[in-house]
Amino acid sequence: MTDIPISAYIICKNERRFLGKCLDSLQGFREIVVVDSGSTDGTLDLIRDYQQRGFPIRLFEREWHGYAKQKQFAFDQCRHDWRLNLDADERLNHDLRLALAALPHGERGVAAYKLRHTDWLPGYGWPPRFVHKRSLPRLMHGARARYDVSTAVHEGLIFDGRIEHIRAGCILHERLLSISEEIPKITNYARLKARALKEKGRKASLFSLFFNPIGRFVKSYLLQRYFLCGRAGLIYATILAIYVFLTEAMLYRLHDVPDLPEV
Repeated sequence: MTDIPISAYIICKNERRFLGKCLDSLQGFREIVVVDSGSTDGTLDLIRDYQQRGFPIRLFEREWHGYAKQKQFAFDQCRHDWRLNLDADERLNHDLRLALAALPHGERGVAAYKLRHTDWLPGYGWPPRFVHKRSLPRLMHGARARYDVSTAVHEGLIFDGRIEHIRAGCILHERLLSISEEIPKITNYARLKARALKEKGRKASLFSLFFNPIGRFVKSYLLQRYFLCGRAGLIYATILAIYVFLTEAMLYRLHDVPDLPEV
């Protein structure tokens, strides 16, 4: 079995449908930290089954404190210098596992590595190689990175050092959700994003309400070439545009319609 001197960490709640594939892709990692925030769907039983099978999982049960605080807690529990963040519905493909196993972990001055990331498209599958893949900082040094716990969304990271790229392989994001499940999820993310933007003093303008969603669609569908994925690519780009529109609409109402209930 490959020995990968990295701690992986995952936050989760009610992720039994997805978590098994994530844990399978981490076989050979020296440590897996899982922070659960109240699962009731059998997720905890699944985790304990993997522990009994020899996976080096350290399970923490902790009430929800928000994305950034929850991830910082998980990050702090890791015992190894290099720490890999995965969501429960993500997994490493074979090429990325090999790249992480071969990584020269002693390189000085590197705070984090960006890893390529791709989304499963229901009705199509994994996008072809010509479609853009995002690069996200997911592998971080414990002494050179931290979450900005003042932010409402979990992408806020602070680094003390340079960020490098790992271009081999990618993180596979296989979120098999129906449209009726996905819309509430992006609505919640839009709510958090709008609140964060309001705290920074930004307001929604007529321009941003109209053009930002269109710009997001054009970027995804044309510039990032999701048109190559047919109808599934069109739906994917449209959902991203809806997320941007909801964010702008909620930001407008937070500022300009104070008599309405909080979004």
